[in-house]
Parts: sequence; C-alpha cells; structure tokens
Amino acid sequence: MKKYENIKRPSPNKTRRKKKRKKKKKTNFKLIFGFIAFEIVFSLLTGPFMLYYGPFKNVKTTVVGSAMTTMNHQYIATLFLSDEKIKEILNGQEIEEVNYNSTVSEVKLPTVKDETIERYDISTGKFTGYMLVVKDPTRMKVGYTAKLGKEGQLTSEIARANKAVAAINGGGFPDASQNYTGTGAVPTGVIISNGEVVYKEPGSENSELDVMAFTGKGEMIVGKHTLAELKKLNVKEALTFGPTLVSGGKGTIKSGDGGWGIAPRTAIGQRADGAILLVVIDGRRVTSLGATLKDVQNIMLENGAVNAINLDGGSSSTMFYNDEVINNPPNSLGERAVPSIVYVK
Repeated sequence: MKKYENIKRPSPNKTRRKKKRKKKKKTNFKLIFGFIAFEIVFSLLTGPFMLYYGPFKNVKTTVVGSAMTTMNHQYIATLFLSDEKIKEILNGQEIEEVNYNSTVSEVKLPTVKDETIERYDISTGKFTGYMLVVKDPTRMKVGYTAKLGKEGQLTSEIARANKAVAAINGGGFPDASQNYTGTGAVPTGVIISNGEVVYKEPGSENSELDVMAFTGKGEMIVGKHTLAELKKLNVKEALTFGPTLVSGGKGTIKSGDGGWGIAPRTAIGQRADGAILLVVIDGRRVTSLGATLKDVQNIMLENGAVNAINLDGGSSSTMFYNDEVINNPPNSLGERAVPSIVYVK
C-alpha cells in the first residue's frame, strides 16, 4: 500500500497576494526607470538653453570662453549661440591694454649672478600646476622649431636642441591639421632670438602686437609693441601672445575672469628683484580642470610679479625641467608641436 506524504498546499488567497506583490514591484521599477530616463533626456534637451539663455552669467561666460579658445570644441558654443551673441558674452570682460609707454622701472636687476632655479607645486581646489623661479633673468631665451614654416616641434625637443635647463611653450600659431590639433608650423606675430628677427608675420611690420620680450640686460617687456619699438628697446628675445596679466605690479583684468574660460595655462612674469616666474597649469583632467586668466593673474600677483603675460595655453601648455616634462599635457598623445618656446640657458 502506497504512503502519501501530507503536503501543505498554499491557499489560493496567498498565491494571489504574492502575484500582486511581484506585479507591484515590477510596476514600481518601471516607474523609477522611466522617471530617471525622462530626467536625463529632459536635462540634455533643456540644459544648454538654461545655460546659455538663463541667469547664470558667470557660468555662461566660462563655458563660452573655454569652448571658443579651443580648436576642436567651439561647436559647444556655436551650436546654440550666434556669432553676435558669443561676441557679446566675451566682450563683457574688461582687460586693460598695455602699450609701449609701460615702464619696467619697478624692476631692479640683480648685480650678482645667481644660477638658482626653484621649483614650486601649485595646488588649489580647482587646479594643480607648477612654478619655476629663475633668479638670473639674463638666462632667458626664445627658441623655435628647426622646421619653421613647415612643421612645429615639441617643447622638449626644442629645449634639448638648445641645451636648455628649463623651458615652457611660447607663442601661438593659427594653422590647423586635419584633426584640428595644429601643427605649430607657422607662428603668429614675430619671433626674435639672439637679437635676430627669425620670423615676421606678413603685414606685421608696423602692427602693435602683444609681445613677451627680453632686453639684453634681462628686463622683461610686455604689452603691445611694434617691431620698430622692440628694436629701439634693445630687445634680444621676443615672441607674440597675450594678453598682459600684470603691468607695474597691478592686474590688468578689471572685471570678469578674462573671458577665455577654464583651460590649461602657460604664463611668464618678472618680480621686482628681476627673478623670472614660469607658470604652467594643468587642465582638462578630472583632478585639474584648468584655470581662468584671472586665476593666473592672481598667482602672479601673489608671487610678487611686477609684469606678467599669458602665453599659449590649452593643449600647448608644457613645462620642461631637468630633461623631462614635469606637467601633464592634456593631449592624449602627450606634448603638442609648437613653433616657439621660452627657455633657460
């Protein structure tokens, strides 16, 4: 005779309750997922319009400035704003122009040779960077690519070719390669090296250009100058970029952040004792987004700069010291080819 186990079967009511709970959980999950998906799509569609046409003036200026100073990300602004609107946003920044009449009388050049170079790390909540202090300003030189007009070279390559102890990238260039990274072949403005005009942009002979220059005595000159004025000042080294950040110990950015957004930066300044400040700020990284021109101006002022000027930044920003690149260039391929550098002999 077969024995049957006494099997307890769930009541119909319990089974129905379990099915309802499962169905309710599925429904809740779908609602939550749907809400999240809606929020993401809504933010993507309305975010740019809130940013560009909303009340967030400072954020808008920073984003537009950051986009328009790159070669390959200008669409972030041009896709949503007209050329007139972009100009209106960027023109809201007030930077005092510095011209030929600016003096370097506040600088007292050292009478004793000091070959010391001091290195400092810069770290804030927004960015990280590096500063070299070169005690002897007469060691400052301008170097340039050996393939000028055809192809740029890496900052480290130009530095090693000139047996440099330290170097930063220098002037800008308008040319662009197929991937919009720039080849560094053709400089903007002028390049003077060892007292010789090695490059002069066509039509720039009588133009006032933003320049960084050194006289034979080691005085650093910044601001707008013609080539004739530079020769009159006995300039031995020069390249073109800007804007001037500090003149006569005072910042030139009077309102806003400078209008160039947040990006990697390169700058050079001179203290009252003649020492040279070389600054490079990392950017476009999770740990260091980059700096505004006003940020760099403040760094220069805090470190005693009497005169200072912004150099080419973005993917070009590079600092070379003791035979190696010590910053973190934002380009995925490493250093970017440039037409000129400022180096320490």
